[in-house]
Order: sequence, then C-alpha cells, then structure tokens
Amino acid sequence: MLAKVYGCALIGLDGELVEAEVDISRSERPMISVVGLPDASVQEARERVRSAIRNSGLSWPVNSRLIVNLAPADLRKEGPSFDLPMAVGILLASGQAVADCEDAVFAGELSLDGDVRPVHGVLSMVALAKARGKRRAFVPAGNAAEGALVDGIDVYPVDSLASLMAHLLGSVPLQPSTADGTSEFDELYRGTDFADIAGQEHAKRALEVAAAGGHNVIMRGPPGSGKTLLARAVPSILPTMTGNEALEVTRIYSVAGLLPPGAGLITTRPFRAPHHTISHGGLVGGGTVPRPGEVTLSHRGVLFLDELPEFGPQVLEVLRQPMEDRTVTISRARQSVTFPANFALISAMNPCPCGFYGDQAHECTCAPQLVARYQRRISGPLLDRIDLFVDVPRVEYEKLSSNERAESSSAVADRVAQAREVQRHRFVGATSGTMLNSDMNPTEVRAQAQDMLDDGSRNLLKMAVERLNLSARAFHRTLKLARTVADLAGCEVIEQQHIAEAIQYRERLD
Repeated sequence: MLAKVYGCALIGLDGELVEAEVDISRSERPMISVVGLPDASVQEARERVRSAIRNSGLSWPVNSRLIVNLAPADLRKEGPSFDLPMAVGILLASGQAVADCEDAVFAGELSLDGDVRPVHGVLSMVALAKARGKRRAFVPAGNAAEGALVDGIDVYPVDSLASLMAHLLGSVPLQPSTADGTSEFDELYRGTDFADIAGQEHAKRALEVAAAGGHNVIMRGPPGSGKTLLARAVPSILPTMTGNEALEVTRIYSVAGLLPPGAGLITTRPFRAPHHTISHGGLVGGGTVPRPGEVTLSHRGVLFLDELPEFGPQVLEVLRQPMEDRTVTISRARQSVTFPANFALISAMNPCPCGFYGDQAHECTCAPQLVARYQRRISGPLLDRIDLFVDVPRVEYEKLSSNERAESSSAVADRVAQAREVQRHRFVGATSGTMLNSDMNPTEVRAQAQDMLDDGSRNLLKMAVERLNLSARAFHRTLKLARTVADLAGCEVIEQQHIAEAIQYRERLD
C-alpha cells in the first residue's frame, strides 16, 4: 500500500514542503529504506520510528519491505523533524489509520517511547504550510506556541504519537492552539538603567542618538571608564519591537534553536555580545548547511563587540557587507542562503594595548609605533561604516560618589520612541524597506536630509568635508546622523546645531 504525508525542510530561514511517500510490500526479507537525499539524522529515524510505533501500542508491519521517499529528491533533508511524518505515513500505509491528510503538515522528533519532542524552525514550517494552502499543522506541543503565531491555519499540539493517532481516528480529538499572548518570550537581556551609570553624559547622549536612528558606534577609553556598562545599557532605551519585527526575530531564533520549548513571540530586542575568539563563520553564519550567525541573531537589535581590536582581522572584515546591505549571503556548493542582518553595531576598545594612551591619571607605557599598530587593527573601510566615535574618559570621584541619580533609561527611551515614530511616518510606503534613518539609500538621504539643510548647516557641512576629508560614505552617514539629531529635537529642518553635533561624532581614531 502507498501513503503520502507532508513534512517540511528548512533552507535558511524559509521552509520547503517535503512529501513523505511510504510504500509497503510483502517481503521475505523485512527492511526499511529511506531515500530522497537524507542525512545521517534522517537515516537514524528508521530506528526511532520503529520503536516509537511499537511502544505506542501500535503495530510495526511484519514481513514487509518499507520504502520511504522524501521528495523532492534533489533537496537535502536533515534533522529529526521528519520522524513524525514518516511514522504517520507508515501507519496510514499499513492500514492502521484511515484519514485524509492532504491538507495537513506534520513535524516532530519521536522518542523511543513515542513522545514527540520539539524541533527547530516550526514557525517557518507553519508559515510555509499556510502559504501552500494547507489548513492544519501538527507540531510538537513544545512548539505549538510559536506555530500558533501564524494566522489562518489550525496548529495542533502533539505530545505523543498515540495521541496523534487517537485524533486521526476521531476517538480523542486534539484542540488547536491559539496565540493568546500568554506565552510571549521576553527573557532576552534588558540592559542596565542609565540612572545607575555615574557621569558619562556625552557618551549617554551619543548612545541615545545611536538608538534613535539605528547607527553604529565605537567607544574608546581607558579600562574601567564604563564602556562595557554603557553598551549593556543600550537595550534599556530601545523601543518595543513592532509586530512584524517580533515575528522576524522569533523566526530567526526558532530556526537557530534558541527559542525555549513553550515560548511564543519574542518581544525584547536582541542583544548579542560574542567573545573576541569567535570565528568569522560564527559571526556571520556558516556551516555545510548554512546557519544564522551573530549578525543575524542581532537582527532588529544590538551587536556588541567588546575589545574590538582583539577580534581577528578576517572576522572584522566580514562585517563590512552586512553593515552596508543589512543582509548576509552564505554561499555553498549546493545552495546560497541570505539571512537578514539589520543590526546596530556597538563596539568598545582601549586606545592602546596598555589602555592608558591619553589618560591623565595613568602614564601610557606603549611605544608610539605600538599604539599606531594597535589602532590599525581596525581597517579604514570598517571605520568608514561607523557613524559615531565617542571618547569615554575616566569618571571623576565627585560623580562616582554623588548621591544624585542620573536621568533614567525610561525617560531616554521615551525620546527614542518618539524619534523612531517620526521616522516610521516618514518612510511609510518606502519601496526600499527603509525603517530608520541609518537605512536610508542615497535618494532618501538627498530628499530627507540634504535638501532639508538650512544655509548655516550647509556651509558648516561643506567646511567639515574639506577639513576632515570625509569620504562620500562618511558624508552620507553624517547627513543620516544629523537627520536623527533633528528628529530627537522635533525639527523638520536640519539646523546648524544638528550638523555640528553630527560632525563632532565623526572624530577619527588617532
């Protein structure tokens, strides 16, 4: 007998419908064969499925030859999510169940006792099932909350193969899950409150501007000046994600396997802080089958690189394309996958190997050549993609010992949210997909920034380009930054003080 059941494969962040065809024929030499370009984990499903069926009170076909074909045959199948569709196909083909599964998609890993374990990428799978006209999706109970985020399709939580068979037979129906908001996952890093950071008002203002427009920042200062603490406070001033942004981030974390079982929508912006020993594959993504890297896990959030010059040169250089295009493409012999990478880069560094170059309290012990070599670890093209260069000096005793609390993150977050709301209205309907000032293309920069300069700001910008030798990219980034400063001030026209503040952040590393 022949049965057909639908499953799903993952290609990057997207799903691909897979048809599991099961053929059972009588044979004196019982066997089960899985074809259709399966990897080792799919081949091992033969033993998991056999034990799960037997331990669920069901019968394994005896004296039979089973062939499971996963079509299309030219698409490599990997992961344990094909366990459930294979098991259902075998039970249908053996006549133990009679059900119409043409409008359904199945996904889940089977344990030997028949329980259904969570798998990665269920959100993408359910979204694909809906796009392909399917009306039902049977997924592990631990993934039901994320699957229910997709409207227009019934998502059934399955905790065991036995309960699924009872549903298909009509004896004990399962109830579809609903996205009621109670399973939202908001446990990502929230950040330190600005009120708990003494001094550093200039750096806090720079981070406010960066958060409002999604700009990239480098902070430079001696050890202990608060660079890392400032960076880790940025999540506390970022606005709540929109519904579409939350779905994008949730889908990424689902595919990456970082969404805990039972969790639904991610509501907190990502904050990723990889160690400087990370490989370039870990940063931008990679592997034989491409998987998201840190730049994609930081999508719609912050990527924090502490001790920036300690990262390998090749690692830093792979950031150049994602920072410009807001996407990263991983190419392999079999396939090419594009991941989103719209993040704000916040980085921190010491001015020299000993850390005290330019510090008035400690004498630098580094030779001038060593200082120059240390700072040259960050290439010119990468620096050209940075919007704000911020000095973070040592905090004076009077500020450290003061009982006066600084402005809270909630107050700063309100201004950031208002500035982002201005940008959202400005770019409504933009075909380029622009959402923030940092995303503007040259045409938008001219229309929304360059043409909005008054005479004083235009003259000041011309002087800055000539004296600082700004490149074309730096010129456009200065205009984007000035646009954000003006938005924070509630001004439609970019005035001279807005350009002046943007220019002061263009200070280059010595």
